[in-house]
Amino acid sequence: MKMRSIFAIAILAATTAVVLFHGSDAQELMQSHHTERISGSGGDVLEDDPVGKLKVFVYDLPAKYNTKPVEKDPRCLTHMFATEIFVHRSLLSSAVRTLDPEEADWFYTPVYTTCDLTASGHPMPFDSPRMMRSAIRLIADRWPYWNRSEGADHFFVTPHDFGACFHFQEEKAMARGILPVLRRATLVQTFGQRNHVCLKDGGGSITIPPYAPPWKMEAQLLPPATPRSIFVYFRGLFYDAGNDPEGGYYARGARASVWENFKSNPLFDISTAHPTTYYQDMQRAVFCLCPLGWAPWSPRLVEAVVFGCIPVVIADDIVLPFADAIPWADIGVFVAEDDVPRLDTILTSIPVEVVLRKQRLLASPAMKRAVLFPQPAQPGDAFHQILNGLARKLPHGDDAFLRNGQTVLNWTAGPPRDLKPW
Repeated sequence: MKMRSIFAIAILAATTAVVLFHGSDAQELMQSHHTERISGSGGDVLEDDPVGKLKVFVYDLPAKYNTKPVEKDPRCLTHMFATEIFVHRSLLSSAVRTLDPEEADWFYTPVYTTCDLTASGHPMPFDSPRMMRSAIRLIADRWPYWNRSEGADHFFVTPHDFGACFHFQEEKAMARGILPVLRRATLVQTFGQRNHVCLKDGGGSITIPPYAPPWKMEAQLLPPATPRSIFVYFRGLFYDAGNDPEGGYYARGARASVWENFKSNPLFDISTAHPTTYYQDMQRAVFCLCPLGWAPWSPRLVEAVVFGCIPVVIADDIVLPFADAIPWADIGVFVAEDDVPRLDTILTSIPVEVVLRKQRLLASPAMKRAVLFPQPAQPGDAFHQILNGLARKLPHGDDAFLRNGQTVLNWTAGPPRDLKPW
């Protein structure tokens, strides 16, 4: 069969799926797949209620660690690292919060380490280690709970490109490693890649979706029956000449390969332009490319799920958000970075019935909720998925708590700049 014929069938399948699976049909689909199991082999999202399964004590820190930076620069509320802000806000009003630290299962330190933006809106991570160390020193001096475990029953939200390695370039992030004083804590972070120094081994991290403003996406929803007339869609950089002038390092060459192989392919609507119709275009597409950039993750994954566009993940060894609760294999397509030159063949070879099933699953409101941080928080949303992840780590092991006088962490480890007062 010729490629253009396959394209026509795929578009027809996509359009049919949009028409058939909304309203009562989508609700019936969601209800028929409800289950209590971990992992979604049947295509459903795990929707446990974390209330009653854990209690969280929120440290009351001076405003300079959290709310003050937001007052100074409200742009922090809308960038893709804003999860640290909305997790804090949601916890303050959550039923899992306890005001009695003696009954807490987990301790949360609200530090907004990404709310230091350049004029162009990019977070600068260079002071983040000092800010984090300062906050930890404060809670260690004022409360006894950090010292008894050196953070093993504490969690921190670290949504930088490479989490608590605190650098936006992978090579430098790997050279730094995870901030030494955080190496016993659980890290709630957007970065996730297997066998990587910036992701804690042994379940010490919870990988979460980046922040994408729910209100902004909701305002641009198209009618449910809008035809999906675009086969493959992508908007973003293919090269980063400013930070990778020789090429080949940015996105490990995967984005450059997409452009070089498919810039003239009629099945691919790809460009560096970011039009005002970006959200609408995603709702008109069958497949949305979600390639790695400097880090393996980006908001495109969230946007694709919300807009029902099948995410095509191009990021080897990526650890996806809430992988124990969201059935990524059922709703997405995974393409190895080395296979990018075959991307057209891979996508046009997917059977129509598989495309239809993925779109039906993406149409589930539960699927969309699980990757979003609405305010106020809603049952089943990304905030509650974080709580579920924390609850599943309980009870803490015997090695979480130290003997009297025992210390494990090295407060003098790290680059000299990190050790300076904040």
